[in-house]
Amino acid sequence: MEMKITFPGGEKVNAEMDGVIIPTDQPVEAGGEGAAPSPFDYFLASLGTCAGIYVLRFCRQRQIATEGLGLTQRLEFATDTGGKKRLTKVAIEIHLPPGFPEKYRNAIVKTARLCTVKKVIMDPPEFVVTARMA
Repeated sequence: MEMKITFPGGEKVNAEMDGVIIPTDQPVEAGGEGAAPSPFDYFLASLGTCAGIYVLRFCRQRQIATEGLGLTQRLEFATDTGGKKRLTKVAIEIHLPPGFPEKYRNAIVKTARLCTVKKVIMDPPEFVVTARMA
């Protein structure tokens, strides 16, 4: 798999993968236009949306109505000794739809924990950065 990263102007940085462009920008207070989410915002959103697709599929596979189904993701940050803000906790709460079978409550929580993005964070890949002349 390969992604091409391009710089369309200002603080914007785009990722292109399989013909889909994922635009990013920095907030106005960081020198951007705020025209798109920041890369970190996409990262945070990927956690909740990944858990969300697992939850949605769980319900669909069991023919459980999904009207009213949702998730709330809460993020906690702390400042380390060097003064940098760091993510310390991600809490996801599943809002079960009316009539959701009680017998599946624990199972849907376990299913949300299967999120691939979370698994990658828990067992991080090796990162390699190099540079070459164009």
